Amino acid sequence: RFSRKWVTTIAILFWSVATMFTGLATGVVMLILLRSVATGGGEAFFGPANYSLLGQYHTDTRARAMSIHQTSYYVGVILAGWLAGYIADKLGWQYSFIIFGAAGVVWGIVMAVRLKDKKEEIAGQAGNDGDGGRHSRHDRESKPGIFDGFKTVFTTPTALVLTIGFSGFIFVITGYMTWVPAFLQEEFGQTQATAGFNSMFYTYGAAFFGVLLAGTLSDKIAIRDRKVRMVIQGFGLILGAAFLFFVGSNASLWLIYLCFAGWGFFRAFFDANIYTVLYDVTPSRLHASCSSALITTGFAVGALAPVILGAMKDSMGSLSATFPILGAVWVVCGILMLIVSRTHYQKDYDKINR
Repeated sequence: RFSRKWVTTIAILFWSVATMFTGLATGVVMLILLRSVATGGGEAFFGPANYSLLGQYHTDTRARAMSIHQTSYYVGVILAGWLAGYIADKLGWQYSFIIFGAAGVVWGIVMAVRLKDKKEEIAGQAGNDGDGGRHSRHDRESKPGIFDGFKTVFTTPTALVLTIGFSGFIFVITGYMTWVPAFLQEEFGQTQATAGFNSMFYTYGAAFFGVLLAGTLSDKIAIRDRKVRMVIQGFGLILGAAFLFFVGSNASLWLIYLCFAGWGFFRAFFDANIYTVLYDVTPSRLHASCSSALITTGFAVGALAPVILGAMKDSMGSLSATFPILGAVWVVCGILMLIVSRTHYQKDYDKINR
C-alpha cells in the first residue's frame, strides 16, 4: 500500500530511537516494555518490506542478492554480541543500547537519502483513478487487504509447504540458540561468555560461506530448472539435521564444534532461498504481505521451542537427548519440501507468470 523505502526507513528510525530509550530504563518492567516496543514497532515492520524491496531489484539474481544480504545477519550475530558486551563492560549496559540505537539513527538518515523504490513499482502503485469515482480493477488490486497474504500463502501449495518448512527451520534455530550455550556449560564446564561465543562463532562463520555458495548455485541452475531452489532448501535441511544427531553424543569438543559448523553451513542453503522461492509463486503486488504471513507463522511456531525442549530436558534429565529431536524436525520438513518441489513448484510458478 505504501512506499517500501519509507516503510523500511521509518522502521529503522523507530527501532533505533526506541533502542536508545531502552538504555534509559530504570526497572525491569520498563526495560521489557521498551524492548518490546522497539522490536514490535520497528524490527517487525522492517522485514517484510525490506525483502520485498530487495526482490524488486533482482529477478534472475534474486537468490544471490538475498544471500549477500543474509551475511549481514550472520556477521551481526557474531560481532554485535561481542561489541555490545565490550561496551557494557567498559561503560555500562545502558550504553550498549544508546550507542547501537544512535548508530541506527545515523543509518536511517542515510537510507532516507540513498534508498530508492523501483520506478516501475511506483508507477504501478499510482493506479488509475480517472473512472468517475469507481475503483478500477488495477486500483483494487494495488491495495491488498491485511489477510490477503495469508490467503495466498495458505492456498498455494508451494508457499504453504515453504511456510511449514520455515516454521520447522525457526523452531530448530530457536531451540539451538537457546540451549546450546547451556549444553556447553553443563557438558564441558565452559563459562557463560565462552559458551555464548563458541555456540555462535562456528555456526555463523560457516553459514557465511554456505549462504553465498547456495545463492550463487541457486541462480545459476534455476535458469534451466526453477524448482532447484526448493530442492537446495530440502537437502540443506536434511544434511544440516545429520549434524544435530551428533551434537548430543558423547563426542569430543572439537567434533562438537565441527558439528556446529556443518549445521550452520547447510542451514544457510535454506536461508539463501526463502524469499526467492516465496516470490516465485506469489503475485509481486503481495510479496510483502506474503512475507508477513510466512514470518508470522514461522516465529509463532519457533517461539514454542524453548518451552517444549525445556519440558523434554526436565523429563529426560539431559539436554543431549533433545538434539536428535531437532534433527528429526528438519528431516521431516526437508523431505516434504523435496516432494512438493517436484509436484507443485512449476505449476504454482506458471500460474503466477502466465
